[in-house]
Amino acid sequence: MIIFYFCFMKQLKNKHIVLFDGVCNLCNSSVQFIIKHDKKELFLFASQQSDAAKELLLQFPSKKNDLDSILYIENGILYHKSTAALKIARLLKFPVNCLYICIILPLFIRDSVYNYISKNRYKWFGKKENCMIPTEKDKNKFI
Repeated sequence: MIIFYFCFMKQLKNKHIVLFDGVCNLCNSSVQFIIKHDKKELFLFASQQSDAAKELLLQFPSKKNDLDSILYIENGILYHKSTAALKIARLLKFPVNCLYICIILPLFIRDSVYNYISKNRYKWFGKKENCMIPTEKDKNKFI
């Protein structure tokens, strides 16, 4: 088990990892959007409900598995809410990467907007009964 864990973590060392709510339609659409616009194939994905995400989050004891927020791991640092979304956007193609300019807004403003959308996402976009299953073409992008 320990050997598997270290091999698993080594494989993910320089990857950009997005952890998302696997039953949220907005979150699933966002993942599909990122995959489509990730021309450099930088990102790996995991549903927050998955064992892989739970294992990854063990590295960050102060952070609970928060289904109300997208989580993004880059260079061993965990980002959440608006910061995670903007850090992801900056690595995508133009014009999406221009959204990163919003990082200059105060965090309480950015996260207030993020929280409002997150609170209403199931009502506005719906929810699946089960987590998304990646297509054969995209299976290698999921951990």
